[in-house]
Amino acid sequence: MKILVAVKRVVDYNVKVYPKADGSGVEIANVKMSMNPFDEIAVEEAVRQKELGKATEIVVASIGVSQCQEVLRAALAMGADRAILVETDAAPEPLVVAKLLKALVEREQPNLVILGKQAIDDDCNQTGQMLAALLGWGQGAFASKLTLGEQEIEVIREIDGGLETVALKLPAVITADLRLNEPRYVKLPNIMKAKKKPLATLNPGDLGVVLATQLTTLKVAEPPKREAGIKVADAAELVAKLRNDVKVI
Repeated sequence: MKILVAVKRVVDYNVKVYPKADGSGVEIANVKMSMNPFDEIAVEEAVRQKELGKATEIVVASIGVSQCQEVLRAALAMGADRAILVETDAAPEPLVVAKLLKALVEREQPNLVILGKQAIDDDCNQTGQMLAALLGWGQGAFASKLTLGEQEIEVIREIDGGLETVALKLPAVITADLRLNEPRYVKLPNIMKAKKKPLATLNPGDLGVVLATQLTTLKVAEPPKREAGIKVADAAELVAKLRNDVKVI
């Protein structure tokens, strides 16, 4: 069984981001970048399935600039077998990413595709669902536990009311939620071995996909700063503040 995992290069989750001076986007120059945390969980789950003997090959793919090789090498160090970079300087929208991944799926013929449920930079939470729709495959979004069989996969997924269990016929698309697993710490020997693993580079034209833009960013700005809180002496003063100052009662 082959598993394809999609990963994205984003600003590291520990870094505080700031908008550009012209408001056209987020400043990423000289900022630490890393693998999207939800995608890291997806890679970890694929590696665990291979360690259980359920998968035979793990292919990781990323779409973006040449520096995305860094996150692909990180995924290879975690245990993936080979990597594919679809190189483009453009910032593709979720639908374009889904179309590129669809083309990769048709090229690689995996039995299972795992993605992070969303990227922490745009928080779109769309690519996995769009990919499943384009492929006509079943999907298990927001997965917190997977049980992989030969012909189907059981997914426990997180919903607003609690947990839902669904059984999907393979092939299928899964999006990983936070509680699916905890990614392993990558040791130095594995990082060195990852440098020798194959990493192929393609461009969107090789996959027959046109990078059309349908979304326009109007402005990126910081949220308004919150005013400092105050202390009140008693409940009567609290009610008065809520009624007269805030006007919520």
